[in-house]
Amino acid sequence: MPKSKRNRPVTLSKTKKKGREHKEGIVGTIRKAVEVYNSIYVFSFENMRNLKFKEFREKLKSSSRFFLGSNKVMQVALGRTDADEVRTGIHKVSQLLHGDAGICFTNLPKEEVERLFAEFQEHDFARTGTNATEKVELNEGPLDQFSHEMEPFLRKQGMPVRLNKGVIELVADFVVCEEGKPLSPEASRILRLLGIKMATFQLHLICRWSPEDFEIYKAGSDVSEIESS
Repeated sequence: MPKSKRNRPVTLSKTKKKGREHKEGIVGTIRKAVEVYNSIYVFSFENMRNLKFKEFREKLKSSSRFFLGSNKVMQVALGRTDADEVRTGIHKVSQLLHGDAGICFTNLPKEEVERLFAEFQEHDFARTGTNATEKVELNEGPLDQFSHEMEPFLRKQGMPVRLNKGVIELVADFVVCEEGKPLSPEASRILRLLGIKMATFQLHLICRWSPEDFEIYKAGSDVSEIESS
């Protein structure tokens, strides 16, 4: 009786090889981009929204290329020190690749890149765990914005509600969220129902490298490790 696919053993060496080949491919692509584009920018991001970021990339694809993923792999591609950097001074870019960050290779003028990143903002509904930007409190009384069918769902979110002659009403004041505190799953759902957007997807430039110079943008970036070479 032939073995089912489900029970076939997975060879770990093959899995590791594929993973290594994938990383080596990324390293090669990044090193090629270093030769093709005039400048490199490191940027950080807040409240990433994949669809909106894809639209931003598409808008610039004729002049730029973006890389997001493993900071370690990107650092290896560029070089971590002046001894192994692929272009003079480019290891300084690697030293600022931390946390939620990415690289933009581009042929656009510096002023245009700065403008595009500064103008990019996308407001969206906050997800669970995001810190609330304001306190939201609902007062006791009718909730005319909701149809009566919503009453069971609202009750499941912890809201003290009841139906009164086909109208949902709060039987007591209810705090949805407190400013500065992480949103619970229930608070996140309620805010979405209320149409309140507390998340802003933003991109922040950290530094710029070109064969001619290197510039740091973001105040507070850890520059202590960046060598003067």
